[in-house]
Amino acid sequence: MRHDALNQVSRIFLVILLVSLAGILLIIAQSLGFGLPDASGIRPQGVVSAAWNRQVALISGHAGSDSGAVCEDANGAILLTEAEINANVARLVAERMRRAGADVVILDEYDARLQGLRSDVLISLHADSCIDASGYKAAIHAYTIIPEVNRRLLACIDDAYPAATGLTHHPNTVTHNMTEYHAFRRIDPNTPAAILEMGFLGGDRALLTGQAAMVAKGVSDALLCFLEGEKAQTP
Repeated sequence: MRHDALNQVSRIFLVILLVSLAGILLIIAQSLGFGLPDASGIRPQGVVSAAWNRQVALISGHAGSDSGAVCEDANGAILLTEAEINANVARLVAERMRRAGADVVILDEYDARLQGLRSDVLISLHADSCIDASGYKAAIHAYTIIPEVNRRLLACIDDAYPAATGLTHHPNTVTHNMTEYHAFRRIDPNTPAAILEMGFLGGDRALLTGQAAMVAKGVSDALLCFLEGEKAQTP
């Protein structure tokens, strides 16, 4: 009887050990980006050495200020607001970048912390109007004192974002409100920064609402592209 009891206890401990090892291996796999894809078919973000302990700032467009663009039905009922789209994507981008190893802060549109903000990179996330159009656009400060650095950030957006989302660049619609965006004037001038209109609430609504994880991947891939490039630039 005592021998049988010892065998039973040994089997229980063995099961516990195997389950614990499986859990550890799963955590390691997820940290390396080998976890199971989510409902959108997107794998979890893995650790990226270039992002480790880097400071990433995200502005959730219109947060704490107003609703941004508002889409209504024929009866005037609100269907969708830009601010809610921006907030959801910002949250998802922050999750991916934190998994990559970055320190991330999400800021409101006119957040007091923007004044003199020093960060390794900043992106302000917005969505365009409710018209039946499709595409993304991005811009950097027209009067930046770090033009080469900011152009590298813009190039990463133009490479990574359409690759992830399938959206094309929307030509000739970058406005002065983008190239002279208020946050560009408030942050430390040496902070690389861009503003991204992630798509149109009209023509790209299905992507922005139903595939927000894919949109977030496009943004985070652009950020990682930039951070990896900056690491390569460091002597």
